[in-house]
Amino acid sequence: MFDLGFSELMVIALVALIVVGPERLPRVARMAGHLLGRLQRYVSDVKSDINREIQLEDLKKVQQDIQDSVRDMDHSVRQQLSSVENDVTNSILPPAAPPTRAVEPEANTELTAPVVPSAPPAAVPTREDQAQLDLALTAERSDKKPA
Repeated sequence: MFDLGFSELMVIALVALIVVGPERLPRVARMAGHLLGRLQRYVSDVKSDINREIQLEDLKKVQQDIQDSVRDMDHSVRQQLSSVENDVTNSILPPAAPPTRAVEPEANTELTAPVVPSAPPAAVPTREDQAQLDLALTAERSDKKPA
């Protein structure tokens, strides 16, 4: 900090002895030592506070980087999940049949079943829908078998 040599310290001590006097010089030296100790503690406290703030900023930066990487990973996982879900849905459900137009029943045919207009297919059939469809197909097959 200050570049004081032995000769400069001797000059300062001699001036202090002349100005303060021999009776009060030990008390002044003790007080100067206490003040220097307080100053050193204050400087070390300020340094440690600055170091803590720097570490806190670094930790906040690391936390932000981790949050960004988690968001990116979550986004990519959601995209992959959506892609897999679409692939599974497309592989399970048959492709939508083109719309058919209703055929007028002929008056002379007895075996012709009534034409029911088809509803557009649901996005994902439920188990109850599938069960009703199976029952309807079974009933239709049993009606067509010769007795």
